[in-house]
Amino acid sequence: MRGHIIDVVRDEVDLGDAGVVSREYVEHPGAVAIVALDEQDRVLLLRQYRHPVRSFLWEVPAGLLDVEGEPAVVAAARELGEEADLTAESWSVLTDYSTTPGSSDEAVRVFLARGLAEVADADRHVRTGEEAGMELRWVPLDEAVARVLDGSLHNPSAVVGILAAAASRAGGWASLRPADDPWPSRPGA
Repeated sequence: MRGHIIDVVRDEVDLGDAGVVSREYVEHPGAVAIVALDEQDRVLLLRQYRHPVRSFLWEVPAGLLDVEGEPAVVAAARELGEEADLTAESWSVLTDYSTTPGSSDEAVRVFLARGLAEVADADRHVRTGEEAGMELRWVPLDEAVARVLDGSLHNPSAVVGILAAAASRAGGWASLRPADDPWPSRPGA
């Protein structure tokens, strides 16, 4: 089945001695997520409607890798501008993860963005669909971690990104990788 964003595909997989099996999964272009951290150690959260779960979720800015050949950090900068009207002076990779490896090939790269500045009014993106009317909130990183742990914040990119940021901060940010670090699990890599 072909969709607007995703496709459902079937592969025949040769497992050697275990035989050949048929597997269906969601083929996804991949995505980026951004933990935007300000000078007060607050992370930006956005409240966005997600129809598959029929709920408004608090999330970090994120978006699809839907521009052919676009570097992931460029996509992240575009999404930060479109969803939060922000630019960042400093970009680092926090972590990479596969969202649901049992049923999808979707991979997400989570960036840490710092040195934030507002996009000029004249250059702001016009939000439509689920992005229209998004609420933005700055939350102290420690409070965001507490929300992950108490279950009130459960968007996967927010959970992974916030916990990765807290762990990296605890280690003096030594785990950060360059924004252009190789990403072998990116779909199509």
